[in-house]
Amino acid sequence: MKVVRLFGVPVLLVLGWWLVSGGSFYLPDPVRVARAFGQTWFSARVFDDVLPSIGRLLAGYALGSVLGVGLGVPIGLSPRLRATLEPVLEFFRAIPPPVLVPLLMLLAGIDTPMKVLVIVSGCLWPILLNTVEGVRALDEVLADTCRMYGVRGATRLRRFVLRGASPQIMAGLRQALSIGIILMVISEMFASSSGLGFTIVLFQRQFQIAEMWSGILLLGLIGLTLSLLFRFVERRVLSWYYGAGAARA
Repeated sequence: MKVVRLFGVPVLLVLGWWLVSGGSFYLPDPVRVARAFGQTWFSARVFDDVLPSIGRLLAGYALGSVLGVGLGVPIGLSPRLRATLEPVLEFFRAIPPPVLVPLLMLLAGIDTPMKVLVIVSGCLWPILLNTVEGVRALDEVLADTCRMYGVRGATRLRRFVLRGASPQIMAGLRQALSIGIILMVISEMFASSSGLGFTIVLFQRQFQIAEMWSGILLLGLIGLTLSLLFRFVERRVLSWYYGAGAARA
């Protein structure tokens, strides 16, 4: 039964894909795409395109996470600071990150720094805003208890603030991960000569349709793998939270 739950929907999707393709040049069947996948990605392209893309994604995601949590905690703790910065934060949050690509190309060039900054520009906001909301929602009774027992400084930050806000922070990190993957591809479609986004567009322009679909499939697999890894880490970080929920249930 567990095997059916895991593989039932993917098998149905592949069968539906096979039926819809019908020998179309622009929608090749799964066998052609699988053959192109092996020939394209089990080669030097892994080192030339795939690994650099993943490296830029992880670098941008890590930097966005540090900035989002680092800025979100003091903003969430200070009502005055939050009231002062909220209009500015809402303004910048409303700007779609892909629009910043031409600007970042002028400021940072067309190499890796620009691509990393594009990823940071998208990952920052869900992490920052979720951190602010998580810190704002901390239990006031627990805050008074910490104050009464003299829990201050780094101990209070680690044991009370970050721990109490961690479910909301992890929700922001999960949202940012999917945004980061999208921006990784978009950043590589502009003035680039390597990466998954560049390669997929190159295949499309050269009418290598099966290879193009194989790149899209690879992106999906990368996203699935990162999502599963994130879920594993999340369960470990929030073991106290899920354990308490299970006990109440």
